[in-house]
Amino acid sequence: MNLFTKYIVRNFMARRLTAAITMAGVALVVFVFAAVLMMAHGIRQTLSGTGSEENVLVIRKAATGEIASILSREVANIIKFMPQVARAADGKVIASTEAVIIINLEKIDSSGISNIAVRGVSREVFELRPQVRIVEGRTFTRGAREIIVGRSVSERFKGAQIGQAVRFGGTFWTVVGLFETRGSGFDSEAWGDVDQILDAFRRSSFSTVTFRLSNPEDFDSFVAAFQQDNRLQQFDVKKEKQFFEEQSELMATFIRVLGLFITAIFSLGATIGATITMYAAVANRTVEIGMLRALGFARRAILAAFLAESFLLSLSGGLLGLFLASFLRFFTVSTLNFGSFSELAFSFALSPSIIISSIVFAILMGLLGGFSPAVRAARLNIVSALRAP
Repeated sequence: MNLFTKYIVRNFMARRLTAAITMAGVALVVFVFAAVLMMAHGIRQTLSGTGSEENVLVIRKAATGEIASILSREVANIIKFMPQVARAADGKVIASTEAVIIINLEKIDSSGISNIAVRGVSREVFELRPQVRIVEGRTFTRGAREIIVGRSVSERFKGAQIGQAVRFGGTFWTVVGLFETRGSGFDSEAWGDVDQILDAFRRSSFSTVTFRLSNPEDFDSFVAAFQQDNRLQQFDVKKEKQFFEEQSELMATFIRVLGLFITAIFSLGATIGATITMYAAVANRTVEIGMLRALGFARRAILAAFLAESFLLSLSGGLLGLFLASFLRFFTVSTLNFGSFSELAFSFALSPSIIISSIVFAILMGLLGGFSPAVRAARLNIVSALRAP
């Protein structure tokens, strides 16, 4: 380690208190910055994991979500019996006609009521979505007023436990099963027989039709045939995964914009703190700077030394903030899904891009805060610096 590097490290260690305060400020900002990105990424990951690349979904054009879509039984039958739609060994079409209804339930923690989505499904839905696993109880019986609930719903809402009953649609529905879907958006829903749910709400139309193609490579030919059918001109066809990814965009973008606005305010304070710390360092080491210049160190070397200190402070604070933010992955929170207007439970998710962005953000704060003091240190006159008290 050369003399100049030792000087930088020594001064960094000599000012432990001010360095710690500056690092804490940077760490706080990076924590908020990373938390916002992790929240948005967690929402996208939850919703994109809801759909499957193998499934195809038909929804009414211009519908912002499933609850705004209307699809008649006649149209559903036309779609289900198109030649590209897959069939099981017994000849039944692998398709689920679905209706999505929003109901209100009271939360277990007595924090009020919230919306949850009740999805009426066909029995073929379990073949379409093998990620759905009944972990307790059993599935609902066709023709009965029974529902199964996602684990998130069971953990957060009163009456949504196995053996209890939930009232909606003017009647009581018995909870007979608990299912999990590996953290997808379906964990925040309740499922029941689609015909029973439509009857309870006096509806005759579905929301969507979801099905599987006999050959995934036939998607483009299916879309072409779909668009040529005059009876289907009011409807749009998408891969299920694409549909749920699009549902996540609005909410994720809103969280990112709001969170980054708050982070920008915090980062201004952290940058000012770094600037004050480095200006104080320059003032306290004026004589030392003069001696370094007298020993032959160039102005650019002085500039680099103070920028290196600022870089070290910001990098340390950034890594600390990112380390603390990483523990958010173990928490599950809920928010309103803008696409369905129902509660969506999700976990914070960390990705390599978030790690890189957070570290770069921290370093930029430090360099911006340290640049002006570093320039001032580099411009000190040798004689004046040595005469400083």
